[in-house]
Amino acid sequence: MRIGGAVRAAVAMAVCGVLVTSCGSGDDSAKKNDDAGRGKANAPARAADSKRIPDVGDRLQSKIPKNSRQVVAVYGDGEDWVKSTIVLYTKSGPSDDTWEKVRSWPGHNGKKGWTTDHHENDKRSPVGVFTLTDAGGVLADPGAGLPYTQSSSMQAPHYWPKTHWHDFDYVIAIDYNRAKGTPPNDPTRPQGQTKGGSIWLHMDHGSGTSGCVSLPKSGMEYLLRTLDPKQHPVVVMGDRMNLKA
Repeated sequence: MRIGGAVRAAVAMAVCGVLVTSCGSGDDSAKKNDDAGRGKANAPARAADSKRIPDVGDRLQSKIPKNSRQVVAVYGDGEDWVKSTIVLYTKSGPSDDTWEKVRSWPGHNGKKGWTTDHHENDKRSPVGVFTLTDAGGVLADPGAGLPYTQSSSMQAPHYWPKTHWHDFDYVIAIDYNRAKGTPPNDPTRPQGQTKGGSIWLHMDHGSGTSGCVSLPKSGMEYLLRTLDPKQHPVVVMGDRMNLKA
């Protein structure tokens, strides 16, 4: 049976549409620039109909504590890439076991990417699931739910580029190789100095970090005011391949 010209045209248009949708984001140059869609990152998102954190495999999913009702997920663009997307997921009610995507922000991670075996000065962010118990910064407490320590001792050194001077105005300590219940800049490292430490969520300066995760000031303020010790918040962080493993 012959297909009419109008039908053939409709089929061709449909196929073309599929190809554009599938390949439009595959350009390498696009990966090296902030996703234009991230400009809308601060808008509340629809509830995710899922009992799992999206794009996180069984290995890390199983490490999220059963009593955790707040998860900050950090999705790195790639193992050797510096750009990340930071997403806050929560469970809304005491009997609700569905994760809801609340907010997201563009950000950065270690300037050399990610690692599953972090060491001092490797310039990579550690992959894993870590609790979030303490916060602080150079600026006054913005109304944080986590214990907050204000201290000028957290000021970024002024021999750093000026763009970095406000990195630690707000800080949330990531409990990687640190003593919980202490200020973020407490030097205690239970696993030893060679395993690194002082891995924080902090304010973004527009490029890679020494191993921390950075996001805009508005995002830091929101997390500080939202994360609640009673909800047992954690961060799940890594490049997308390692997160899915």
